Amino acid sequence: MLQDLGATTTAAADGYIKETTTQAFIKDVIEESRKQPVLVDFWAPWCGPCRQLTPILEKVVRTAKGKVKLAKMNIDEHPAIPGQMGIQSIPAVIAFVNGQPADGFLGALPENQVTAFIERLTKDKLGGEDKDRLKHADAALADGDPAGAAEIYAQILAEDSANVPALAGLARCYIETGATDQAKQTLAMVPEAKRNEPSVAAARAALELSEQAASVGPIGDLERKVAANAADHQARFDLAVALNAKGQRQEALDHLVEIVRRDRKWNDDGARKQLVQFFEAWGPTDELTVAGRKRLSSILFA
Repeated sequence: MLQDLGATTTAAADGYIKETTTQAFIKDVIEESRKQPVLVDFWAPWCGPCRQLTPILEKVVRTAKGKVKLAKMNIDEHPAIPGQMGIQSIPAVIAFVNGQPADGFLGALPENQVTAFIERLTKDKLGGEDKDRLKHADAALADGDPAGAAEIYAQILAEDSANVPALAGLARCYIETGATDQAKQTLAMVPEAKRNEPSVAAARAALELSEQAASVGPIGDLERKVAANAADHQARFDLAVALNAKGQRQEALDHLVEIVRRDRKWNDDGARKQLVQFFEAWGPTDELTVAGRKRLSSILFA
């Protein structure tokens, strides 16, 4: 069955590619990623796009000759790890660096895009000045200064109109100020081939959450409903969405985790799915994303 995805004795022999399991994940991925980036290819035998992507991944990883390694995980045989990470569709590729998820993409990308993705992991393609400016802009946005962040992103885009992190960051600034139409226009400027990049996916998720929050009602009313009836999961769910939109992410996380704890199957697993969207919007390395995934997994796999 593993050979369906092109696993070969050559791939195994060169040491760059291996099949991993739930039990071996820490050794194969977490510990190994402290030496060089490790890509985790989440796949299943029934997944047609996986059959297209995995041979491409193997080829590009072998070409990199040790700069990056590949660990393949069959989600049918090993569902715990992808469940903890909120993997909902495959193929999904998550890159681990220094023991933490650092980047990733969904879907069967062509070889040139997979090569570009690996190049970004293995060498610094941004100039030092641009990288510093992006860090300053990201920090300003995180500190509640979308106007200041937008100014820096705009400066970068004036020099490089196709700078994907800056486009995604500018879209987030518009979202923070309620300018959803401008956010949509900005995201539409991202080249088609780069719309699955993590920063863009995060901005898109944030936009969807912002639009969702506009329809759930005032926070005060929702808080009163939850206080009156702790089992009113819909009110608690709506409250989480509203709180997240106001930047009260910890409280939003707490409410959704509480729904999962009380009734995992409520609304077709709706609370867990909403958490996954939060994690996507917050980013894979965000402290609350990491903490939230740990809390979620402690409930789901207790």
